[in-house]
Amino acid sequence: MHREIEIFRLVMQTGSTKQAAEKLRISQPAVSQAIRKLEERADVLLFHRVRGRLVPTREAKAFLVDVYKYFIGIDTLTHKLHSLKQLNEGSITVASFPALGNVFLPKVFKRFNMDKENIFLSLKVLSSKEVYEQVSAGLADFGLMADEMPYEKLEHSHLFKEEGVLVMHQNHPLAKEKEVTIEQLLEYPFLSLSPEDSSQKQLSEVLGERFNSLKVVAETPYSLTICVMAQQGLGMGLVSPIAAHHFLNSGIVVKPLEIKINFSGILVFRPGHPLSEACQRLLKCLRIELTEEINEVKKAAFL
Repeated sequence: MHREIEIFRLVMQTGSTKQAAEKLRISQPAVSQAIRKLEERADVLLFHRVRGRLVPTREAKAFLVDVYKYFIGIDTLTHKLHSLKQLNEGSITVASFPALGNVFLPKVFKRFNMDKENIFLSLKVLSSKEVYEQVSAGLADFGLMADEMPYEKLEHSHLFKEEGVLVMHQNHPLAKEKEVTIEQLLEYPFLSLSPEDSSQKQLSEVLGERFNSLKVVAETPYSLTICVMAQQGLGMGLVSPIAAHHFLNSGIVVKPLEIKINFSGILVFRPGHPLSEACQRLLKCLRIELTEEINEVKKAAFL
């Protein structure tokens, strides 16, 4: 059945039995036969035959979603199999939400000195929900996630809980202010995190009815994206100090906000599975890097 599913995926991707056949190096009749087998097995029509072409039905489009998930699972297993050869030298797999995974962790890896440690490192940058799932399933040695969802079923500790900072272009009207007030926050274009973000929820609660007066010009789940948009002069946004650190001295300034909105990072790993010595050394490097970067951002914010 795997072969028929693979053929179905290629037909959906290419929109042509001919192209699917060419990619798989089989005949067009073989492709058509595989599709018919799937339809017979499921007792559902996956394609309409229109003038010699296969036109996907609504059922085919719905099935494709699960097919993609299926192949992602296959790819994950394949990658895991290929990486087993690294186990003799030691390996660490880290799953992290984007705020720490995209820029911060690579700097931690450098501090960790991978060559000297002779450790194979695998980094998965995922949503906090996916981080939780990866760690729970034993597919990551430890995970770093936000506090947007429950994590109590895993061993956990707080990596940091720090006040967010406002990022804005160096030529922004508020760039020379010592602190941004609520009134000033409501006056200028605002770059917002997604509504489900815990810091965004805090902002909504603190501002109350005034929250609806924010001049939101763009919304994104990622603090790093907000920093880039601020760098382009699109507005100002509230981000974690870890995200802001990467953009110090690159055309933006960081400022404290009159109201205190916290950003958090949570370390999680499986109960009954103590972290290896190598993981503990990596986490030590992580905490040192974290402390240094937060202190640098605070210094810049309160200049």
